[in-house]
Amino acid sequence: VSCLCGSAPCLLCGCCPSAKNSTISRLLFTFFLFLGTLVSIIMIIPGVEKELHKLPGFCEGSGSVLGVQTHINCGSFLGHKAVYRMGFAMAAFFFLFAAIMVCVRSSKDPRAAVQNGFWFFKFLVLVGITVGAFYIPDGAFTSVWFYFGVVGSFLFILIQLVLLIDFAHSWSQLWLRNAGESNTKGWYAALCIVTFIFYATSIAAIVLLYVYYTKPEGCTEGKVLISINLILCLIVSAVSILPKVQDAQPHSGLLQASLITLYTIYVTWSALANVPTQRCNPTLLVRNSTSSVSDPQLLTTWWDAPSIAGLIIFILCTLFISVRSSDHPQVNKLMLTEESAAGAGGEAAAVESGLHRAYDNEQDGVSYNYSFFHLCLLLAALYIMMTLTNWYRPDERLQALTSPWTAVWVKICSSWAGILLYLWTLVAPLVLRDRDFS
Repeated sequence: VSCLCGSAPCLLCGCCPSAKNSTISRLLFTFFLFLGTLVSIIMIIPGVEKELHKLPGFCEGSGSVLGVQTHINCGSFLGHKAVYRMGFAMAAFFFLFAAIMVCVRSSKDPRAAVQNGFWFFKFLVLVGITVGAFYIPDGAFTSVWFYFGVVGSFLFILIQLVLLIDFAHSWSQLWLRNAGESNTKGWYAALCIVTFIFYATSIAAIVLLYVYYTKPEGCTEGKVLISINLILCLIVSAVSILPKVQDAQPHSGLLQASLITLYTIYVTWSALANVPTQRCNPTLLVRNSTSSVSDPQLLTTWWDAPSIAGLIIFILCTLFISVRSSDHPQVNKLMLTEESAAGAGGEAAAVESGLHRAYDNEQDGVSYNYSFFHLCLLLAALYIMMTLTNWYRPDERLQALTSPWTAVWVKICSSWAGILLYLWTLVAPLVLRDRDFS
């Protein structure tokens, strides 16, 4: 109990003796998010979903589920409802800590002890909020919370894009630097091979999108969206190797462009998987209030490939937010994760003294913005909530779960925003010549 109520490092000092206090705190908060995600996944599994109606007040005897009277089978809605309640609980938990940690400048602030300790009580708070969320009256909660999820997911996708662009630039710089220092052609060959794999995968994915999500007659929206994103990807690939861009940014190249292209095609695929037209979307599933959750077709199509890919990307990006500060000062300023000098000094002192233990590196200044970190996890909770429910929502009559065009346009717009953002990182040094982009 004393360990759970104390500082964060004591929880992991045995297995991560050299970790920083701030890093372990971020990892533990991320663990809470992953724990809530795991519970959500379990609740949406068809076998478990079918048993949720046994919970007191959750279906039978509650009067209604999503506005549907209890004499109608509510089994096909229960997993959707449970995931929304869990998403609300996690979002409320991280919003609470984002509000508490506003303007914390160093670990000398009494609130920093709350950020880095008292984990047992934090867990109890999360459990309490989760239990309370399951007693929220049905009414219009799910319909309204859907739009909160849409906005939060869009913002989290933008954060993913910033991290992806930063990762792509760092990756290219590292391999080019290794190639220059070692004077070997192996690193250049590796760059070419990886770039080829990314572009080949993207081309294959585009062909499959045209085959499965379009038809010779009709499905105009799918054809237009795929074609627009294909053209945009070709443009940023061409711009990345222009002589003027290369002069301004020697490390820019096709590796970054190929990675951005691959991610853009993924987002396009995810968007097309939400097109609410059965003829143009072979993965579309419409669940109504009279359908049976024991239907084998529902069991095999409710959890689709785009959702699995989205879950993997969510895990990687959330861990990326938790454990790493960028090599680029501009990204650190944007993500509010600049390492403080106190951290470097504390680490050096620990090494010189031979102490292999966790330490507090934020006496003179925090190494990341506490509130912004919690807001990122809040957006991540909303994103995973929408991902696990396939961005489906109840229709106007609250009789069926359908895939709305809103989800399609949110994802497509986020892909366009990502391409434009990457394009700006290429041309910004040419446009703003007075700025230092080194």
